Amino acid sequence: MKTYSLKAGEIDKKWILIDAEGVVLGRLASIIAMRLRGKHKASFTPHMDMGDNVIVINADKVQLTGNKRNKPNYWHTGYPGGIKSRTTGQILEGRFPERVVMQAVKRMLPGGPLSRQQMTHLRVYAGEQHPHEAQQPEVLDVRAMNKKNTRSASA
Repeated sequence: MKTYSLKAGEIDKKWILIDAEGVVLGRLASIIAMRLRGKHKASFTPHMDMGDNVIVINADKVQLTGNKRNKPNYWHTGYPGGIKSRTTGQILEGRFPERVVMQAVKRMLPGGPLSRQQMTHLRVYAGEQHPHEAQQPEVLDVRAMNKKNTRSASA
């Protein structure tokens, strides 16, 4: 029996809407990465971009476990002595809180050109609003998948 490999014309992409309010960041990122790659489909082909388009809303209300809110995130400006850092909590409370979710998903995908292409199918919004109503996205309830996916706001 031969392994069947999908062709580009046979790929069926859907639109999925995920509400990130109260969901643990790492668990959310792993579910999104799996959907972006297409590993949830029976016809998964590793070298094809066959994942779904994912819309994430309420990215600013994502939860972190442990003391990860105080974890520093480093980057370099490219100039001598140009290392900078901000904590994850500062980023979530700052101007672009959706970058925390984007970075977590990016790091859960394998590196390479295909992963960079798959990342273009991820749209993350800090608030409740998104401009993709015309695509009629299906709602994926990550909170109901597993009780460990959520964390109370006090924790």
